[in-house]
Amino acid sequence: MLDWIQLPAATLGCVALVIALAYTVYGLTGFGSSITAIPLLALLIPLRLAVPLMLVFDLCVGMLMGVANRKVVDRGEVLRLLPFILLGMLLGVTLLVKAPERALLLVLGVFVLSYSAWSLVLRPEARPISARWAAPLGVFGGVFTALFGTGGPIYTIYLARRLPDKTVLRATISGLIFVAALARLALFTGVGLYSQPRVLRLALVLLPCALLGLYFGHRLHHRLPQQHVVQIVWAILILGSLGLLWRGLFGR
Repeated sequence: MLDWIQLPAATLGCVALVIALAYTVYGLTGFGSSITAIPLLALLIPLRLAVPLMLVFDLCVGMLMGVANRKVVDRGEVLRLLPFILLGMLLGVTLLVKAPERALLLVLGVFVLSYSAWSLVLRPEARPISARWAAPLGVFGGVFTALFGTGGPIYTIYLARRLPDKTVLRATISGLIFVAALARLALFTGVGLYSQPRVLRLALVLLPCALLGLYFGHRLHHRLPQQHVVQIVWAILILGSLGLLWRGLFGR
């Protein structure tokens, strides 16, 4: 037992591997760190520890990556989505603090299983949609952002059908996720999630794993077929989400 972070060495090693994998995926694809890590981390450590832990890494990586593309961010879409995202985040953080962990694991398992299967099997056509979809998708994404840090795919579903330019789309998604991360930090601090002493201790120990994964992902970006890598990740997440559902239904 590593007393100062209250985790067995074997568990800490598995958590480190998950973090490195998650940020390798981020380095390869530009998204997906939380949706890769949270379902797997929730099998190893409490969900209320995993979520604020990943937020620390997301903020560090966001600052490291900088805002180089901020000039091409579509501010109109960001301002349209942001109020609804913040509303959803208020609902989500309330559930994160008050809902039973077993119920949250079931919700996370169903969400990740559905999204991973949809991404792995289907090739949906990105048809344009009305700006009125900003309200329901913003609230829905905000809930999952606060609960698990996995709102990014939901924002992408909306923005990919609003912004045809891929450079603008990538910059807008990155900017929106970073702003949402800052809001999550304020909310999580306000409800006491960072009063857990081992959150920042674990973050200090595991930050090099996140940075190493990010570096490795960037190195692989031009060497591996991105689509094949993403398909492998979705397959891993399907297995992880099935584990979450089993734990949520039959775990102690």
